[in-house]
Amino acid sequence: MTKTKERENQIEKERRVVFIPVESIMPNRCQPRTRFEQESLERLSSSIKEYGIIQPLTVRENPEKSNYSSFQYELIAGERRLRAAKQIGIKEVPCIIIESDTKKSAELAIIENLHRDDLNIFEEAAAIASLIALHKLTQEQIAIQLSLTQASIANKLRLLKLSEPEKAIILSNNLTERHARALLRVKSADERQRILSHVVTHSLNVKQTEEYIDRLIAPTETKSEAKIYNYQDLISGINRAVESTRSSGLTVRTLQTETDSDIIYTVQIPKLTI
Repeated sequence: MTKTKERENQIEKERRVVFIPVESIMPNRCQPRTRFEQESLERLSSSIKEYGIIQPLTVRENPEKSNYSSFQYELIAGERRLRAAKQIGIKEVPCIIIESDTKKSAELAIIENLHRDDLNIFEEAAAIASLIALHKLTQEQIAIQLSLTQASIANKLRLLKLSEPEKAIILSNNLTERHARALLRVKSADERQRILSHVVTHSLNVKQTEEYIDRLIAPTETKSEAKIYNYQDLISGINRAVESTRSSGLTVRTLQTETDSDIIYTVQIPKLTI
C-alpha cells in the first residue's frame, strides 16, 4: 500500500464516528480545566438528554494499557460532554478516534479548552504555561498562536504567582483577572489576604480595588507623582513610534516582558546597509 493510500485511509478513519462505552475512556491527564461547575454540567446533561451529543468526543487509543488496563481509549477533547453523559447514565458516546502521541494529545487538549473561552483565569494561565513548556516556546511565539499580545500573555502567566488560597477566594467571589493583577503589586502574602477580604466585603470593582491598593502602597503620594506610575501611556507612545517606523518599510520587532518590579520593553531595528 502506498503512503498516499495509507494517509487517505487514516483520514477516512479519523472522520468516522464510532460509539465507545464511557467506561472505556480515560480522562486526559493534561486536561487544563480543574473546576467543573455542577450547574453547567446539569444544563449540558439536560441538552444531551433531549438532543443527544451533537459534537463527537475526540479520543486516541490508550498508549498505557499496561498501567490503565480498564481503559481502551484516552480522551483528548470533550470531558464536559463525557461527564454530562455519565451523569445521566448514557453508556456509549460518539467519538472520533485519531492517531496522536502523548505530546500532541496534551497540545490538542489544551488548545481545545483555550478556544472554548470557559476556563477560569488561572486554568487559562496554567494551560498557556503548559503549552510554552511543551514546545519550549517564547511568550511572543505563543501570543501569535493564540492571537493575543505578548503583554497579555505575560500578564496571564503572572497570575500563577498567587497562592492557592488566594486563587480560591478570587474564583469563589467572581473577581476578575484585573483584580488579581492588582493584587500582585502587593508583596506580603498576609497583606494580600487582608486586601482580598476588604475587596470582597465591600464588593469593590477593579478601579476601586486599584485605588485602594494605590493608597496602601503609597499613602502620601500626590496626584502629580501618581502620574509617574501610569506606564500604559508611556508604552502607548512607544508603540505609536514603532508603528510609524514600520509604516516606513522597516521591519521592527518588539518584546515586552514584566517582572514584579519592572516592565522591560525591547525594540529591535535592523541596521541599514548602504
